[in-house]
Amino acid sequence: MRFFLTARAESDYDALDLRIQKLVDKQVSFLLKDIQYPSLHAKKYDESKNRWQARVNQEYRFYFQIDGDVYVIVAIIKHPK
Repeated sequence: MRFFLTARAESDYDALDLRIQKLVDKQVSFLLKDIQYPSLHAKKYDESKNRWQARVNQEYRFYFQIDGDVYVIVAIIKHPK
C-alpha cells in the first residue's frame, strides 16, 4: 500500500505544528503496515463516501479513502468532541 495527500490534507498538514506532523507521519506509517494497528483505532466514518477515520492522538484525526492500493488522505483535523 501507499498513500497520497489531497490538496486539503496537505494544507491541513502544513498548518500543524512540527510535533503533530511527526505524529501524523508515524500513524500513517502504521496505516501502511496494517489498517488494524491498535493505536490507529481506524474505523469506517462515512459509508456513502467510503471514508475512514484514524487517530493521530487524542486531539487529532485523519480521514482517508481507500482507492485500490492507495490510501487517499483527505483531511487532518482536530477531533470534534
